Amino acid sequence: MRGYLSFILWLVASMAMGGTGKWQSAVTGTAIDYTTSAATGTQAKDGDGKPMTIVYMENLSCLKIGQNNNADDVAWLRSQGYQVIELDYAHSEQAVSPKLNKDIVAINSSLQGGKFCGMTCSPSRSYILMEGYRIERDIPYYQDDPTVYNYPDSYKGSTGDWLYLDLVYPANPSHPLPVLITFSYSSSFSTSKHKRMYLPYTLGAFKDSFVEGASAVGFAWAVCDHPKYCDWGQGKYTGGANKSLGSIEVNPDAARKVKSAIRTVRGVGKPLGLHGDVAVTGFSRGSTAAALAVGDGQDVDFEDAVRGRFAEENSDVQCAVLGPGMFDYEHALSTSNEYARMNAYVKATVGTSWAQQSALTTIQSSQSAPTLFYYNSDDFFADKNKDPKGLYATQAELMKEALNAVGASTEVLKDYSTGHAVPQSESHLQQMYDFLLKHVSSATGITTVSAQRKGNREGAAYDLLGRRVDEGYKGLVVKNGRLCQWGHQEPSLAY
Repeated sequence: MRGYLSFILWLVASMAMGGTGKWQSAVTGTAIDYTTSAATGTQAKDGDGKPMTIVYMENLSCLKIGQNNNADDVAWLRSQGYQVIELDYAHSEQAVSPKLNKDIVAINSSLQGGKFCGMTCSPSRSYILMEGYRIERDIPYYQDDPTVYNYPDSYKGSTGDWLYLDLVYPANPSHPLPVLITFSYSSSFSTSKHKRMYLPYTLGAFKDSFVEGASAVGFAWAVCDHPKYCDWGQGKYTGGANKSLGSIEVNPDAARKVKSAIRTVRGVGKPLGLHGDVAVTGFSRGSTAAALAVGDGQDVDFEDAVRGRFAEENSDVQCAVLGPGMFDYEHALSTSNEYARMNAYVKATVGTSWAQQSALTTIQSSQSAPTLFYYNSDDFFADKNKDPKGLYATQAELMKEALNAVGASTEVLKDYSTGHAVPQSESHLQQMYDFLLKHVSSATGITTVSAQRKGNREGAAYDLLGRRVDEGYKGLVVKNGRLCQWGHQEPSLAY
């Protein structure tokens, strides 16, 4: 009997330890080792009963900002109910930004199908973390007002659900980090909660690796429920017909949520060791939301401390990276569904206006956030043949012109591919990460392999993406394997 009990205990322990195997990495070009581990305690599951999963990239050639050892962080993740799949990059010199994004795309593609490394995984609540990082999930950031979208009928009479965000941050960080916030382009709503990471509609479907890859250039990151808390294409304004709001989100509701998300990340992030600097990004409907944070003008209707959180925090951002989105509904062609629906909403709703519905309305001075726009010229999407420049090209031009008119900085990345898509090549992703590093002063970035390991000569200095710089360069560099602040004077140790 004692022997049988010992066997059962050994079997349970073996199952908890998980398994090992090889996974073919596009980054290294080789099969790398993986280890799977079950959650300890109660397994966290999504709304469909699928296990929440962390894919943990370890032994990279990036600077590791979280100072705990990997075993401790993995044990902590398991204690939070996640099953963990560790990918061991064995310090390959290829395991740096933005090369790692290739594997992020491949991993999300597998997770989208519900499997990775032989494990059944949630396609809506699985995350890719780089070593040293942990996750705080389901942080409430705004209590929804059910009377804005009036959907579904069973929800209209309630007090309103909370919208949530997930925050990925370095544990025990060597220095404070900024945060890159994205607004999901999948919709959560009362009968379909926590779908902000639903890969078949978001990162997986579009091979979008920008946000999850930001850890490799020195950012924490957060993904937020989209402000339109409603099944996309549904929703009606008070007195309007069914689906009268269709595929539009309305202000001040959306802006209040965006600004509360930014304040919440700042408020929650402080005790976690985050700096307080914030950049925003988004694609498609997520870009429409993120654009509401760019302007420096204060619209009191856009700030809401009653349903929002952390009223004492600032909702400004340091910069924005915006994909194709709707920034000015009034200047969409009058033949478009977006224009017609917004026009009807504005006419029917007391206290609102066309100007209030535009992300451009708060752009008042050069203190507006520097913004990089990315889009493809042939991206007509739903308004095909209604706009000769392409719907999203026109929208980006309108917002860029508004920012440039007040002296705010902008950049454009266009025609990186075709259609409604995100940048995927290393050069395009590097341009996007460079933009973040340029405009977020607290971003330390993460060097590739140190100067000594790359075999470069003694005394040479390299910027945060591993490129040689001369003495006129200002900013953080790696010199003799150390992270330093470089200026016209001899660099001093930054941390």
